[in-house]
Amino acid sequence: MLAALCVDGASCLVTDATWRVRRDRSFADGAPRVSIYGSGVEDRDMANADAWTEPGYDAAAWESSRIVAPVGGAPWTSLAAREAPPLDERELELSLRGVRHAAGVALRRSDSHAALRQAWQTGRPAAAATDADGWFRPAGVGGNVGGDTTVWLFDLGRDYACQGWAEVMNASGTETLLISYAEKLRNGELVLSDPATYCRVRLTDRFALRAGSQALESFSLRGGRYVLFALGGPAHPDLRLRFHVRASEYPLRVDRPVRLDAPDLQAIVDLCERTFRACLQDGFVDSTWRESSQWVGDALPQALIMHALSDDVRPLRQVLRMAADGAYPDGVLPGVAPGEAHAYTVVDYNFMWVELLALYWRLTGDRELVLQLWPALVKMLDRFAGDVAGDGLIRSQPGRRLFLDWAPVSRQEPNAIYNLHYLLALQTAATLAAELDAGEDAARWQDRATALRQACRTAFFAGDRWWDDLPRTTASQLAAALAVLTGASEADEWPKQLDAIAARSLDLDDNPQPGALVLASPFIHHYLFEALHAGGRELAVVEIIRRRWGRWVQTGAPTTWENWNVDFPDGSTCHAFSAHALYHLDKAAKTLPL
Repeated sequence: MLAALCVDGASCLVTDATWRVRRDRSFADGAPRVSIYGSGVEDRDMANADAWTEPGYDAAAWESSRIVAPVGGAPWTSLAAREAPPLDERELELSLRGVRHAAGVALRRSDSHAALRQAWQTGRPAAAATDADGWFRPAGVGGNVGGDTTVWLFDLGRDYACQGWAEVMNASGTETLLISYAEKLRNGELVLSDPATYCRVRLTDRFALRAGSQALESFSLRGGRYVLFALGGPAHPDLRLRFHVRASEYPLRVDRPVRLDAPDLQAIVDLCERTFRACLQDGFVDSTWRESSQWVGDALPQALIMHALSDDVRPLRQVLRMAADGAYPDGVLPGVAPGEAHAYTVVDYNFMWVELLALYWRLTGDRELVLQLWPALVKMLDRFAGDVAGDGLIRSQPGRRLFLDWAPVSRQEPNAIYNLHYLLALQTAATLAAELDAGEDAARWQDRATALRQACRTAFFAGDRWWDDLPRTTASQLAAALAVLTGASEADEWPKQLDAIAARSLDLDDNPQPGALVLASPFIHHYLFEALHAGGRELAVVEIIRRRWGRWVQTGAPTTWENWNVDFPDGSTCHAFSAHALYHLDKAAKTLPL
């Protein structure tokens, strides 16, 4: 830990040799991770907690801290002042959706999340015993030693980055409280994540109560739409609990409210803005419930959403810096910033980082920061140049993913999507270099782009169609869109490509269609819309959004999903990377009466 506190310009507290340290024994060792992306589950024994956060606490018995590295030494070779503003905190109104009581579910066993699933899924409905001040009484006080469990389910209305916490009175010290988070219903029933599948999500924190009154609050920020509190006994007959949820929100300043005359389109704008707000924390967050991770590529549509609403570029500047600071030794940028999940290094997110850099330059003209990041750009693009094979195309790097898209497109190599996205990055970088008077870089990248464009046409374009691989197994909307955006498609080929792209999205059957292009996921529609804009097809952009995003509005969804169907395990119903329709509607409104 390296920290300093300054008040009114004076340094009043620093981390130095006078600091003292002690492990907080109320936190259990070896707690499982929340997900493959997130931090650990919290498992606390409140009998081991003390008042170290209170004024006047005596820490004389604590050990002296150890200096493991000096300031200026690794890993703190450089430090920058935090630019992101502090998050605003506020208490949310809770809507009680249901109470269930389950017998014989022991909450202090090893797997608290499994116990919660069992209690909720097998429990019977119970009355919500509460007084006028909001204090609840468990349904089964004095239960058996194995543990009766009462579970309260609250609905926040949409996803929030938040923390559930509880006030407790008159505990005996034999009770256990779980606090957990969920995001969606299926057929009217709450979906509690199964850690055996997909992201291995287990968003359940556990507190073993001590005798008396106490407040139970997790250390880590969580997220979701639904918050569950589960109390297991045996419980004191006079036990009472009062539940809270505290939201943590980015202080978004809306400089340009997006207002459209068409009520159905405005409802989509509102849907997208709610999603964006839900997933904006210290930076651009993918899913506040499942991951709370800042994916570098996903930041591109989110930065465009923010640009449509606000002049605030701090999150954009932050993700640019974090990605550059987290680069691998070979120059490849991380897929997740600031903490990389190595198995999820998505290499085409490097290409999207180039687009982010160009967007930042276009919005700010901040030459100083762009030049600070220039060495990372040069090293990264040179790294990919080393992947070029004899046919002029690049292949993937071992252990790294080509790209992320839920669509069933071919990942065989050489791959059109991967190469065309690299082509777009080279062209974007060359244009940026020319504007910054970096002539040698501009020429080098443009030469590479010219050669790659021809290699892509030779390999993937046949029969008026852009194929995703050499065996011609799939032809996708995304490959066609990237071919238009890069000029790999000739101008006279654009109309047919754009017609095919629009027709597939306007067909609301999400299943694969024989003879049609492979439907792109909501996130990837950003590139489809950019291609349609480039071809003057604003009407098609608006109609696709009206039909596809309008389905979520019509079903009462408060936020945009990560895919057209999220019935798969842990599929999320709140992903800001799908909310870019707000930006594209705003862009279309510049030329159309919306």
